[in-house]
Amino acid sequence: MARLEPLLRELVHSGDAYLDEVARHLIEAGGKRLRPALAVAAATSGARPATRDDLLGGAAVELVHLASLYHDDVMDEATMRRNVQSVNGRWGNLIAIVAGDFLLARSAEIAAGLGPEIARLLANTLGQLCQGQVAEVHGAYRVERSEQEYEAAIAGKTAALMATSCRIGALTAGADPMQVEALTSFGRSFGMVFQLRDDILDVVGTESELGKPAGQDLAEGIYTLPVLIALQLPQVGDELRALLGQPLGQPERDKARAIVATSSAVVRAVKAGTRYVEQATAAAGAVSDPTLARALGDLARSTLDGLPVAST
Repeated sequence: MARLEPLLRELVHSGDAYLDEVARHLIEAGGKRLRPALAVAAATSGARPATRDDLLGGAAVELVHLASLYHDDVMDEATMRRNVQSVNGRWGNLIAIVAGDFLLARSAEIAAGLGPEIARLLANTLGQLCQGQVAEVHGAYRVERSEQEYEAAIAGKTAALMATSCRIGALTAGADPMQVEALTSFGRSFGMVFQLRDDILDVVGTESELGKPAGQDLAEGIYTLPVLIALQLPQVGDELRALLGQPLGQPERDKARAIVATSSAVVRAVKAGTRYVEQATAAAGAVSDPTLARALGDLARSTLDGLPVAST
C-alpha cells in the first residue's frame, strides 16, 4: 500500500499543472484506500509479492471510486469531503465533472493494459455504479421507497466496485476460478454491509467521523435503511413522514435525525447488516490461504463494531 500512493499520483499526472492539482485533490486528502487494499490483498494470497500489475489493478479501482466522489459531490452540492473542501466547492461543478471523467479515463486506460477480461469487468462495473446512482436519484424524497429498492441501489453504487476490487486482484494474481469467485463473493457482501454502516453513521455519526455534514442523505431525500425502518414504526413513523418528502433545512434535518436515532430503527438496521456479515465471512472461509481468509473474516465482522446493538 505504501507503493500504491506514489503510483496513484503518477497515474493522474497529465502535464497540465491545473488539471493535475484538481485530479490529485482527493488523493492528497487521504482516505481508507479500502478498494485497492482489497485488490492487493486478493492478489498477494499465499505470501505472493505484489507485482506492478497488482498495484495497477488496485489503482484502477481507486480511481473509479475517486471519480464517483467527484461526481457525487456535484449531484449532492456537497462542500466538504474527507474533511477538506470538495472539488466542486473549490473549482466549480464543471471542473469537478470533467476531472472526474479524466480519472475514469485513466482507470480505463490502466484496465486495458491489464487485459481484455479486466477491461470488460471494469466497464461493466462502471455501468452498475451508474445504475445504482440513477436508482438512488430516482427514489429521492420517496417515503414509500422499499427496502428492496434500497438494497438494489447500494448493490450497484457500492458493492459492485468492492466485488470488482477483489476480483481484479485475484485475476492479476492468476488465481484459480474457485478462488476468483470466493473473493468476488466476499467483496460483494462486504460492500453491502460497508455501505449500510455508512448509512447508519449518517444518522448517528458526527461530522468529524464522516468527513462531511451529518444527516446529508436525509436532507437530500436519500432515505436509507434506518430511515425506511423508522417510517414503518408506529411510535415515530407518522411524525417522521410529516418531515420527509421534501428538502430539509438544518432544524428539520436535526429533528429527523433525532427521531430515527432515538428509535429502534438503528438497532434493527444493524441487525439486518449481520446477514451480509455472515455472507461475507462464509465467502472468506472458502479462500484457500488461511491467513487471508482469517483477515477477510475479521474485516467483515468488524464492520458493524461501534454501532448500536440491542441490549441483552
